[in-house]
Amino acid sequence: MELLVVLFCFAITLHNLEEAIWLPAWSQQASRFQKPVTEREFRFAVTIITGLAYLSAVSYMIWPHVDLAKWIFVGFLGSMIVNAIFPHLIAALSMKQYAPGLATGLLLNIPVNVFILYRMQGENIVLPSEILLSTLVVGVVILSLIPLLFKVGKK
Repeated sequence: MELLVVLFCFAITLHNLEEAIWLPAWSQQASRFQKPVTEREFRFAVTIITGLAYLSAVSYMIWPHVDLAKWIFVGFLGSMIVNAIFPHLIAALSMKQYAPGLATGLLLNIPVNVFILYRMQGENIVLPSEILLSTLVVGVVILSLIPLLFKVGKK
């Protein structure tokens, strides 16, 4: 499982790098999917979120039998799957143009994270209900943090 946790870190890093490079300029277009954000704001926020994802992964590797560590890690896995679809895929289809993060979301985050969750469920590490609830809770926390991180990143 340790190798899969490292693979998660690799996938989210590439995804967040793609966003950090191209999303700030893309966000300057009028869109209901992303308010305009500066490079500094976005890169600060994405660095913190990536750090939190790493912290969840390392915590799970150190304490795999601690439910909270497992649930937070599983929540990050699920949230990154949802993130690939909304906003990335939905924005690209709606705007009829590429949305930064779409390729790495679809080609890395979804397959890697689905595989990890499939293995965890197959090894009776996590239940489907835990995946759904963890994804919802972690997703809400991340979404709540983003505006605050943008504000802090602005300063």
